[in-house]
Order: sequence, then C-alpha cells, then structure tokens
Amino acid sequence: MPTLFILFGFKFMFYSNDHTPIHIHAVRGGVSAKFNVLPDVVLVENNGMKPAELKLVESIVEENKDIIIERWNTFFNGNK
Repeated sequence: MPTLFILFGFKFMFYSNDHTPIHIHAVRGGVSAKFNVLPDVVLVENNGMKPAELKLVESIVEENKDIIIERWNTFFNGNK
C-alpha cells in the first residue's frame, strides 16, 4: 500500500492491487475518501469525511495531481 504523502493528518495512498482509472485514497482515523485523478479530480467515494475535510483533500489532490499520476505510472507500469 504505497503512501505518496501525509498532509494535515491525511494519508494519501493507493493499494498495490489497485485498478484504473488513476485514483487516490485519502485516509485519516476512521474516515476516508477516494478521488479519481483523470481527466479531472472527482470525488467517487466518501466514507465519513465532513464537507470541509473533503474540500481540503480535494484541493490537495488537485495541487498534487502530477505527482500522483507520476507515482501511479511508476508503480503500476514501471515508468512506461
């Protein structure tokens, strides 16, 4: 379960057996959310995050979109 970064207590990660489309999981305590990254950052699943938390996490994903895509491709495609 590769962790890309931890910001504001949220762990941003994907699972080693994840699937396309490129997406990221954000987890903190007992809450989590999943965002697709391409073509646009879109919330696809919310498990208990409050609206303010979702807004913060979405902005972090948007700001780090290029890093997330690069790390996804490196991990799953061997940088192909």
